[in-house]
Amino acid sequence: MLARTAGDLYWLARYMERADYVARLLQVAGHMNAVRVDKNLTSEWESAIVAAGCEETYPAGHAGADEASVIQFLAFERSNASSIVNCIETARRNARSVRTSLTTEMWEAVNVTSQELAGFVGAPLDADRLSEFLEWVKVRVSLFHGVCANGMLRRDSFHFIRTGQFLERADNTARLLDVKYHVRLPDVSDVGGVIDYYQWLAILRVVGARRAYRVLFKGRVEPAQVAELLIARREFPRSLAFCYEQITHHLDSIGAQDPAMSTEARRQAHALFTDLRFARMDTVLQSGLHEYLTDVVDRTQTLGAEIAKGHLF
Repeated sequence: MLARTAGDLYWLARYMERADYVARLLQVAGHMNAVRVDKNLTSEWESAIVAAGCEETYPAGHAGADEASVIQFLAFERSNASSIVNCIETARRNARSVRTSLTTEMWEAVNVTSQELAGFVGAPLDADRLSEFLEWVKVRVSLFHGVCANGMLRRDSFHFIRTGQFLERADNTARLLDVKYHVRLPDVSDVGGVIDYYQWLAILRVVGARRAYRVLFKGRVEPAQVAELLIARREFPRSLAFCYEQITHHLDSIGAQDPAMSTEARRQAHALFTDLRFARMDTVLQSGLHEYLTDVVDRTQTLGAEIAKGHLF
């Protein structure tokens, strides 16, 4: 496979997954803001900017991180490369350049999404319309990944798409879980209290994990168990361990057919998968969940760079 084709497939999946993540992130901020008590605390909208990796590029600085400006920046701002609008439009450009490598259903899923996006851009969005838009983004991304899984030959093109999808999802899950730790509770005594409880519940709701949590853990939502679900439980398809299980599988499949794929990338992926698979949540929480997740994000970015370097995208 040509390196350019591999790169376009890889980034097509990453941008589609990123659009889904930003939509979920805005929903997290909205849910957390609803249970916020002390208005003098760091804004949950500021937390969304940090978790999206836009802390340095957000033009107004943290002082201007209010609901309306953050939604505009993360959802519709053309100058933000990771806004939902830019992610969908960039994904379409990548899909168009590798049209012959996609199934008809995959191309239509991306193309129709880009066309329908115009109905939301520039139109006034009240709370109901915003909620509709964010749900629409999630449904369209799910459609793309669904037709990919059900209709594509298991060859290099499929493996590059899946590698991009799960690498982006791993990065996103780590950031999404970490966003809770950018919200300062009124007092240390509030950890484990009502506000803390609803913040964790909001994260479960946004990643679609409320039922999964009840099935696996039952009872009250506990931080250690939420962290375990989203980090180490391979049964849940948005957990870090599940994502890295998929990444290692697809990198191994590419490496078996394509010597150009870096063995260093495969080594890094397997090393992180092992760490996630056997992570002990009590140890992680004691040493600092924020520090642990930051390390995962850094290693995921290093892996992404190594994949690109190894295959010369």
